[in-house]
Amino acid sequence: MKKDMICIVCPIGCHLEIEEDEKSLLGFKVTGNQCKRGQEYAIEEITNPKRILTSTVKIKNAHLSRLPVRTNKPVPKDKIFECMKEINKVEVTAPIRVGDVIIKNILGTGADVLASRDM
Repeated sequence: MKKDMICIVCPIGCHLEIEEDEKSLLGFKVTGNQCKRGQEYAIEEITNPKRILTSTVKIKNAHLSRLPVRTNKPVPKDKIFECMKEINKVEVTAPIRVGDVIIKNILGTGADVLASRDM
């Protein structure tokens, strides 16, 4: 399996090529990276991709009906839809401050869902 990707760890945007390699300690061979962080990013993206999740939740007693939220840490990509189901169940009441924890440790991922603005 060979995969091409662009590294997003820094502004350089290296064009990475990653393939399985049984001889390597990590099990993968990464080329095109200009630093070790690129190698770590590529292996993480192949073995356990994660994303910061952004969404909105219902809010009562505010001038808008939805409160923007995001996770404080990346969540596994394969749990995003499950996390969205949990987020969609939530309704909060104003006042809410930026950084308030809306959902603690969502689905056991270690990530908290935080408010992204004051309302």
